Amino acid sequence: MSKPELKQQALNIAVLTVSDTRSEANDTSGQYLVGALAEAGHSLAAKKIVIDDVYQMRAVVSQWVADADIQVILVTGGTGFTGRDSTPEALRVLFDKTIEGFGELFRQISYQEIGTSTVQSRALAGLANETVIFCMPGSTGACKTAWNGIIAEQLDSRHKPCNFVGVLKARRQQAASESR
Repeated sequence: MSKPELKQQALNIAVLTVSDTRSEANDTSGQYLVGALAEAGHSLAAKKIVIDDVYQMRAVVSQWVADADIQVILVTGGTGFTGRDSTPEALRVLFDKTIEGFGELFRQISYQEIGTSTVQSRALAGLANETVIFCMPGSTGACKTAWNGIIAEQLDSRHKPCNFVGVLKARRQQAASESR
């Protein structure tokens, strides 16, 4: 007898674009992530664009981390080496735990696509208040690499041997009990 197909557990995901030049009209990376998470069966909890400013990024992400209805935050942009790129400096301090493997794996996959230029990516991820935060470069190609190569599976409750949904369960249960 075959096992019944497990159902994907939908997560509430917020998307933050960090850019001094993007607007809703030309935010192709943020738009890609919104479409990809919806296609995977998740819900968009919030979407925002902020300039590459440490304090604006921290303010938005801190607010989302404190919101029990948000389990995941996807951040695109600000992970390079130009003068204004400051996403790692802004958000790393909020992490309770760092997910070292995300940046390592992102660069490994990215190497196959862009070669040694991947060393200029400071992609990172972490957990803050039982919310998983993935920070990836601002190009739409990099967002596709991160989503398709890592994030989609790690946010899929059916992915084995492990995924982040189990870690986020406590957060979802807390939100459900508060809404009653």
